[in-house]
Amino acid sequence: MRALWNGTVIAETDDTVVVEGNHYFPADSVRWELLEASDHRSTCGWKGQARYWSVDDGSRRGTDVAWSYPEPLPAAGQIAGRVAFWRGVTVED
Repeated sequence: MRALWNGTVIAETDDTVVVEGNHYFPADSVRWELLEASDHRSTCGWKGQARYWSVDDGSRRGTDVAWSYPEPLPAAGQIAGRVAFWRGVTVED
């Protein structure tokens, strides 16, 4: 699986976990140099608190396009240490 922003690969792996239709990539498969931490947070009743990252490839910026649950609740333990993408990021096989 690959996560692409404006044609640039920002994550790639053969090991994703799918939850609610979203592919969660291992953190070590993400090109962190392309992402910038966001102050945005959200809370899910069964997954816990999410933190977000934005991306900027030099020609286009995407706000809060990646998220993870650093300390997921027990029901979502399978996504610990993983990152998912949305808002203009294309995830393809």
